[in-house]
Amino acid sequence: MTSTPQPGLTRFNTSPDSVALAALHEVCVSRAWGTQLLARRPYTGLNALLAASDTATVALDGADLAEAMAGHPPIGRPKPGDPASAREQRGMAGAPEALKAEMLALNLAYQERFGHVFLICATGATGEQMRDALKTRMGHTPERERAIVRTELGKINRIRLTRLVAEDDDS
Repeated sequence: MTSTPQPGLTRFNTSPDSVALAALHEVCVSRAWGTQLLARRPYTGLNALLAASDTATVALDGADLAEAMAGHPPIGRPKPGDPASAREQRGMAGAPEALKAEMLALNLAYQERFGHVFLICATGATGEQMRDALKTRMGHTPERERAIVRTELGKINRIRLTRLVAEDDDS
């Protein structure tokens, strides 16, 4: 027995490839990730879409993962005019200036050590929690950190896909 997708998912499933790919690009800028999700349409439900996202995230090679990370601004500096970035980093919005300055220094040290932006699923996290996670992760090996980044990217993609389908329902 097949279930009927919710209206937002139906819209995503039936959109022209260029429109669906543009929507996926807003979720994750990795072309490989977006292409994999596009190729698996239509989805029978949100869980199927999220499972496909998880599979595509795991399958990203080093260059694809780097491309995905490049689409994320440093914690404490959301992309101007990007509501998703501001919403996800809300925990830093009201942080004291000292914490913001500390995060800037830690972000720069992290990028120097690992060669990419510190990526964390910031939704619901306080500035202090993000800072503490960054400090902890500075001690990881590059291999361990890359695995954590992939997991965090997967969490972010799931939140954004869920929002995409929900926002689609409202239109």
